[in-house]
Amino acid sequence: MKERNKRVLVGMSGGIDSTATCLMLKEQGYEIVGVTMRVWGDEPKEAAVLAREMGIEHHVADERDAFKNSVVKNFIDEYRHGRTPNPCVMCNPLFKFRVLTEWADKLDCEWIATGHYSRLEWINGNRYIIAGDDDKKDQSYFLWRLGQDVLKRCIFPLGDYTKLKVREYLLEKGYEAKSKEGESMEVCFIKGDYRDFLREQYPQLDEEVGPGSFVSSAGVKLGQHKGFPYYTIGQRKGLEIALGKPAYVLKINPEKNTVILGDVEMLKAEYMLADQDVLVDEQELMNCPNLSVRIRYRSKPIPCKVKRLADGRLFVKFLAEASAITPGQSAVFYDDRRVLGGAYISSQKGIGLVIVENTDF
Repeated sequence: MKERNKRVLVGMSGGIDSTATCLMLKEQGYEIVGVTMRVWGDEPKEAAVLAREMGIEHHVADERDAFKNSVVKNFIDEYRHGRTPNPCVMCNPLFKFRVLTEWADKLDCEWIATGHYSRLEWINGNRYIIAGDDDKKDQSYFLWRLGQDVLKRCIFPLGDYTKLKVREYLLEKGYEAKSKEGESMEVCFIKGDYRDFLREQYPQLDEEVGPGSFVSSAGVKLGQHKGFPYYTIGQRKGLEIALGKPAYVLKINPEKNTVILGDVEMLKAEYMLADQDVLVDEQELMNCPNLSVRIRYRSKPIPCKVKRLADGRLFVKFLAEASAITPGQSAVFYDDRRVLGGAYISSQKGIGLVIVENTDF
């Protein structure tokens, strides 16, 4: 009879991190079951070969249609509405960990494990995500939307490791070729420029949007652009417009198909609005004396204060310099290295009035 509380379902991509995850958990006495999600492109054969070598039960979940109809559709829709998505943040709860949980139940596995560079800790009855020890690889930013029901079943063996240590571990275990493999793509379904991907997957985009105007913050027309979905806030390169000085995308107006340009100083912000939050403990976040927020992957945490508005949105006051507030990206809140929750950066339209109404904040 199988011992459920030692059976763990590992999301196996066939890459460095998931291979190391399987080996580490096997050493710790777990019974490993691997599942590889086919979400895009060719059939994932490498994971099946590795599973055979390790003597691991292995399954393939063909989720291509579900992935395209959820994660890829959302990615395209966000750009169509003038926002800049982070597909990993969307994918983790809606897709990846949902599929892992469903398959774990089906295969009688108590636990689910992935090769994320993050740690987990129990504090006051809650399961908190902790930033991984390798600052260059830490993936806690992508996981803020996972609920307690999922986190309570998760194991992240790589949280205490740097990428270099993981490579050394694989080499020691006899996986020399695997230890020398390159990094995986940041967005698993895009090779190359996201703009080409948008056109390929949504051919009517150029007809739907079409060229628009670059304008200054004062509303003066500066030139023509290719369509607002092809730009993101803070962008400087690839604008294909000469103004005699560096220009940055300050705002995107999808209703008017305009892209507002200005200098780098105009990107700075003291406040931000966010919505669709998922918080572990709201009171803890609001009263945290050491609160900081990351507003994009790999950005440094910015000290801040947070207030809940009457309309449900979060109003964030930065206590240090912040720049390029980008709707669609995630705002992830930390107490030192512990994730207290996150939210989506929302439209900043009307933020001036919110600031005036909250002068005591």
